[in-house]
Amino acid sequence: MFNLTAQKLTEMKAFNTATEIHQQPEVWKETVESLKKDSGRNKEFINGILHKHDMVKVILTGAGTSAFAGDTLAPVLKKQNAGNVQFESIATTDIVSNPEDYFKKETPTILVSFARSGNSPESVAAVELGEQIVDDFYQVIITCNKDGLLAKNSTEDKNSLIILTPEKAHDQAMAMTSSFTSMILSAYGVFSSAFKDSDFHAVIENGERLLDSAAVQIDKILEFDFNRIIYLGSGPLKELSHEAALKMLELTAGQVVAVHESSLGFRHGPKSILDDQSVVVLFMSQNEYTRKYDMDILREIASDESGLKVLVLTEKTDSEIEKLADWVIQVNTGSEKMESDFELALLYVVFAQTLAMKKSMHLGITPDNPSPTGRINRVVQGVTIYGYDKE
Repeated sequence: MFNLTAQKLTEMKAFNTATEIHQQPEVWKETVESLKKDSGRNKEFINGILHKHDMVKVILTGAGTSAFAGDTLAPVLKKQNAGNVQFESIATTDIVSNPEDYFKKETPTILVSFARSGNSPESVAAVELGEQIVDDFYQVIITCNKDGLLAKNSTEDKNSLIILTPEKAHDQAMAMTSSFTSMILSAYGVFSSAFKDSDFHAVIENGERLLDSAAVQIDKILEFDFNRIIYLGSGPLKELSHEAALKMLELTAGQVVAVHESSLGFRHGPKSILDDQSVVVLFMSQNEYTRKYDMDILREIASDESGLKVLVLTEKTDSEIEKLADWVIQVNTGSEKMESDFELALLYVVFAQTLAMKKSMHLGITPDNPSPTGRINRVVQGVTIYGYDKE
């Protein structure tokens, strides 16, 4: 995998991370098959709630990477759904500290919890707060761990729907990779009005090809000794850039400063981070209108004379992108066009994950556990949950 032997990956304590990144197209296939099999049950649960109430608030939630799953999905689902359903993405870390800002007693609410382990204290507490505050409270738990507290606590609850990702998605490495993509794909399948399992055949095939070729491309990128990376995108790809930046920050133990911003927002102050050891990564939209703004910031950054480098991920490349960027990654090498930026997000993030892993190894860090001192952990530690008095 990734131009490295299993022995080398094991020696570098990167085997789990590499395996969990590389297996994602296979995990997506299993996820789509599971969604197809369970579509009747899932639709019955969601439609039963929507038909019961004049308006329903759907909160996509999680902590860290799981929160970014909701952030990436929310713009997509808002665009597709109208009428009596309202989508919001709110991190459990915000809900737990300020529950009354997000839970309203008289607003029927579906809390969609993204959870790899299902044992994070904020995830469990967010559910308890929702049950305490909201009169008509429902849950959709999307988790990689059937034995986690979130799943166990809701097994007998008729107002809860538990969706388990494929077993392989229960990442054992510290950083979430296949768990992230399988959970957002699961939620998309449940809530998207446009979901068709056939649409993802091209995504899966392109993912396989991308992961087979990524190592060669990334090894060339790593010849540039960068210590700052800036991920840019628009719409859901702006939200995805947060997860991409976190992967680099986590896997390099903070040795690479990693930030994210929107293509338009970058000019408004964040651009000051650029120096001659920076890489700017642009997640290019496939939407013709949005792409104009992505191209504008690409032209502007490419004219910078500091010595920084520009990496563009795009569905299809063209002569102008090739001229402006130092490296171009075309993620769709087939004839079938991607239908949305959500499909591109799955492909873009696996490349970002791989880049972060390879950079970690390049720095002599162990990707499976990049924080051996325990500064950060696979399941968050040190959180105190305080009792809430709704009176």
